[in-house]
Amino acid sequence: MRVLVVEDETAFAETLRKGLRAEGFTVDVVHTGTDGLWRASEHTYDVIVLDLMLPGMSGYEVVKNLRAAENWTPVLILTAKDGEYDEADAFDLGADDYLTKPFSYVVLVARLRALLRRGAPERPAVLTVGDLRVDPAARTVHRGQTKIELTAREFGLLEFLVRRRGEALSKHEILRHVWDAHYDGDENVVEVYVGYLRRKIDVPFGTHTIETLRGVGYRLSA
Repeated sequence: MRVLVVEDETAFAETLRKGLRAEGFTVDVVHTGTDGLWRASEHTYDVIVLDLMLPGMSGYEVVKNLRAAENWTPVLILTAKDGEYDEADAFDLGADDYLTKPFSYVVLVARLRALLRRGAPERPAVLTVGDLRVDPAARTVHRGQTKIELTAREFGLLEFLVRRRGEALSKHEILRHVWDAHYDGDENVVEVYVGYLRRKIDVPFGTHTIETLRGVGYRLSA
């Protein structure tokens, strides 16, 4: 069972290496995000233990790049960042587990073994509408062969519309799912973001994917 440890604190990384080897793992260690991405891309590992605060490239970027390259090796984030948004961001980008420092070594080993039992997950389904492709795991959007860059909010809106394609959706329903159940701002923010999306996914390609339903809301053509 081969593990890649990406950790910039050399003493701590060496402690991890020795401890995991004692548990029967084969361990490679690198100390920068750039080296971690290269090793994970060029070699086969059963699981990756990844810090978030790394020189060269953050752990977030490492996970994002791996998933964008369709590398589904299980990733356990091991970090001192214990905020709920830090954890949520890591999972959104494709991490499989999250453990904060200080941690129980027994728990770390148990979680690694659990990830190994599960193995690399199958590639998540890519959502398609005609030649428009939305990849929720890699968080990428393509129209044909053209990659379309979206903000996080634009991506969330498009993903929701695609998952509910063919349905008439009110501004209120879109706000509740894409923004927040407690959002109390102007509903017209939906109209603004639909406009942003149209200028990126429709206008340059001469398509009309998002329909306006007068008095109702919007519908993404199936």
